[in-house]
Order: sequence, then structure tokens, then C-alpha cells
Amino acid sequence: MKNFTKIFFLLLVTPALLLAQSKKAKAPDKLERLKQEAVADIDKRKDQAQQINDMLFSFSELGFQEDETFKYLTTLLEKEGFKVQKGIANMPTAWIATWGSGKPVIAIGSDVDCIPKASQKPGVAYHDPLVEGAPGHGEGHNSGQALNIVAALAVKQLMEREKIPGTLMLWPGVAEELVGAKAFYVRDGYFKDVDACIFTHVGNNLGVSHGDAGNNGIVSVKFTFEGQAAHAAGAPWRGKSALDAVELMNIGWNFRREHLELTQRSHYVISDGGDQPNVVPSKAAVWYYFRERSYPKIKKLYETGVKIAEGAALMTDTKFTYEILGSAWPGHFNKPIAEAMDANIRKVGLPVWSEEDQMLAKASQKELQAPKVEGLAMKLDSMKSPSAPTAMMGGQMMTSMGGGSDDIADIAWSLPTVVLRYPSNIPGLPGHHWSNAISMATPIAHKGVVAGAKAEAMTLLDMLLKPEIIKNAWDYYTKEQTKEIKYTPLISPKEYPAVYLNKEIMTKFKPELKKYYYDPTKYKTYLEQLGIKYPTLRDDQRAELMKEKESKGK
Repeated sequence: MKNFTKIFFLLLVTPALLLAQSKKAKAPDKLERLKQEAVADIDKRKDQAQQINDMLFSFSELGFQEDETFKYLTTLLEKEGFKVQKGIANMPTAWIATWGSGKPVIAIGSDVDCIPKASQKPGVAYHDPLVEGAPGHGEGHNSGQALNIVAALAVKQLMEREKIPGTLMLWPGVAEELVGAKAFYVRDGYFKDVDACIFTHVGNNLGVSHGDAGNNGIVSVKFTFEGQAAHAAGAPWRGKSALDAVELMNIGWNFRREHLELTQRSHYVISDGGDQPNVVPSKAAVWYYFRERSYPKIKKLYETGVKIAEGAALMTDTKFTYEILGSAWPGHFNKPIAEAMDANIRKVGLPVWSEEDQMLAKASQKELQAPKVEGLAMKLDSMKSPSAPTAMMGGQMMTSMGGGSDDIADIAWSLPTVVLRYPSNIPGLPGHHWSNAISMATPIAHKGVVAGAKAEAMTLLDMLLKPEIIKNAWDYYTKEQTKEIKYTPLISPKEYPAVYLNKEIMTKFKPELKKYYYDPTKYKTYLEQLGIKYPTLRDDQRAELMKEKESKGK
């Protein structure tokens, strides 16, 4: 009878126990539940993200002159309860906004400056500037702070409710196009107590990478020559032409290129060529970017430039000085944080693009003769790992052949850092060009920002609630990234940010640009304010796309 009772009891209780265990297994843990809440909250903040994105697009401010952007973002963050420190590192438009207390301290940054002569109406698939010749967001730096702010606000809300310790630190990449700020942030100690950094940068897919980024470091140097003025026709023998010195330096450098390593990139503009032809120029200047794949090679390239400038001065009997305007190391990013972020990216996925989004993208790709006309990304990129060797030179195996630069690398060499790329731009466009502004105040940018904000918020929660992520990040930083390579700044203690750059250009164009500043109290989107039908295509562009669509349908 006892055995029968036991069997009966087990038959009665076991299904209930199995059901309870099943429910427990299916129920999300606290971290996953909070991630789901953050994602839902960001969806509710879509309008806020769009407004920040469109507002910064409308300001169109060049590096070191991001005055309206500065006022708008710092005011917004102060209203949201952040403590804002303004004018950091001797830069009037730089700031740090912090909220919370204790460890971990997580920095969240993105660039804010734009590109010269890149003014463009959003949503228009051909060149149509808002203000002819004016700056514009021809890279898409208007979008990153929108992403960071809505992600941080969603996480802040959960931290308050759940009493999660930690400090969120928002900051802007001022004058990134001049590589003019981040090395100074590091030098002046603004990241010395930070545990990790998430940086965001516009792209055409949602992704993250780790290890050697495969790009070049850079030093930006202005060479100024001083000679003696004279009447260019009446007494040219009494003049000492500073412009001749500039031209001879450039000739010397261009001859030297043949004997430089393939990984170098170097380019210049004559920023001062004299005043008028009938006066021998007593002053002239040339501005160089020297790029290479390692600190020693950048330094050597820079020193070669100084020697060539010295030779040009000797040939023209002029004097010369030089000034470092900015710098950046080659990038190297953190593997443990990248892996955590990639897992969240897989959960978020790419935005759902509309037919209008794809139409704008394909028309723009055709207009700019992109290598491929495939529209917006439909498949997530794989997480990129360290670059594999790609070439042999003089019997020596090299890594990446080099390319662009970004001063986020100086922060990445100072503490564990990753860069989240998010899909707000159109693939295949030239970069640093008016066409890269086409999508940046449209649904493409808005959707990309929201997708990126979700991945960032989820990763922030991982870092706040799983201490092993930051521990592992520092292990990687110490034992792998900096085991043999130590960060040595390319700027010295005597250098100061070149905050005078772009001042004249913005003084000229700001009155005209101001007429087009976005007013979210009157218009839902910037496209609506401008009266732009989305997407705007020429008749020939639309006809060509329709023809291709019909042929594929057959």
C-alpha cells in the first residue's frame, strides 16, 4: 500500500515539477529581461533619436567650431540629469557629461564635426546643396550622439530603478576630421579613471571589430615659411619668396614618395600662398598629413618632412617653423568587449528597409558610379578579427596596406575600447563627400541609429552586470595589446589644440546655414521642414530603376 501511495504521489507531482522547471528554463534571467526593457524603451525614443540626428545635421559645423552642436547637446544632457563639464582640454566646444557613481566608469563617445563643401539636401539622390559651397555632414557625424544619448538614457533609467552602480560618461569627438582633439583628451587626463570605452561611428552595416584595425596613424603638421616682400616686377631680386619655399618643399616631398614604403599615405594643401601676384609673398604655409602603420614609422615620416622643409628654406633663403595640429595612432580594439557587443548585434539585426530607402540608396550608388549597385545592406557583417598579412616588401611581411586614420585610436591605446559601426549611410559612396550626406537626415539614418542604440544599450548592461567582461578586457589590453607596444603620444606637452581652424569658413557660412536650422517644435522631421519628398530622384534615375526592376521581374 505504501509503494502504491508513493507511485501515486510521484505521478501527481512530477508533471507539476517538470512544468515548473520548464517555465524556469524559459524565463529570462535578470540581465536578459533588462536588455529587453532597454530595447523596448529605445523604440519609444525613436522620435528623440531622430530629432537629435536631424538637428545636428542642420547645424553643419566644421571642427573646433561646433558651437550650436555644443549648446544643444550640453543643454539636453543637463536637462536629463547629467553633470556637464564644459570647455575641456582647452577646447571651447569640448565637454564631458557624467551620470551615476562608482565603478565601472564607461565612456561613450562619437564625433560631431562635418566636412568642408559637403552641403547637401537630405533624401535627394543627386547634388543639390542647401547652401552652395557650405560645409555639410558628408561623413555622417551628426548621427552618433543621437545613438549614444538614447542608449544612455534607456540604461540610466534601468540603473536608477534597479540601483545598479556605475558611471556613464558621454563625450564628443571634436574636430575628428582634423584629428585634433582625442590625443589632447588623453594627455590631459580625462580618461585616466575610465574602465572601458564604447565609441560609435557611422557606417553602412551593424558591426564591430577587434585587434589591429588595419588603418594608419597620422600626424598633422603645418609648415610656415617667412621671407621678404618686394615688388614682383619692379625689384623681384630684393624679395625672398615664401611661396617658392612651399612649392620646393612639395616638389621635394613628391620626389621622395618614390622611396617611401607602400603603407604610407601623405597629402597636403597650400593653406597660404601669398596675397597677390605683384607682391613677392613674404609668408606662405603648407599643411601636411603624414600617415603610416606604426608610431616609429609615423615619426620617421614626420622627421623626413621637417628635413625637406629645411632644405626648401635653405634654397630660398627663407626661415621656416612648423606646428603639429593633430595626431592619431593606428587603431587597435578590444576583443572581449567586441565579442560581447557582437552577440548583442546578432540579437538586434539590421533594420527593415523600405522600398523608398532602397530606391534612394540605389539611385545614389548609380549617380556616384559605385562599384556595386546593391542598395542597403541586407545581411550582417561577420565580426572582423585582426588583419592578416597582405603583402611582401623587400622580403618583409607587412600587415594591412594602410589607409584612413581616426584619433579614437589614442583612447584605444589608453584603455579597452571598441568602435560600434551602425548602418546610417549608403554603401559604395566616396566618403568625405557631399553624397555621404544624402541619407543622413532620412529614415535610413534614423533606423540605423535606433539599431545601433539597441546594441550599445545591451552591451552597456553586460558591462555593468557582468564584471568579468571588463576584467577580461583589461587582461587583453595588458597581456596582448600592450605587451610589446606601448603608447607614446605624437603630441608633446607644449602643443595646444588648433581651435582657430575653420573659424573664417564658419563665420562666412553660418548666417546662411542658420536659415535652415531644424525646428522640431514645428516639424516632425527635417525632410518635412525642407519640403523634400522622400526619396527625390530625377526622372532619368527613377526610369532606370523601374526598368531594372521590370527586367528582374521577367
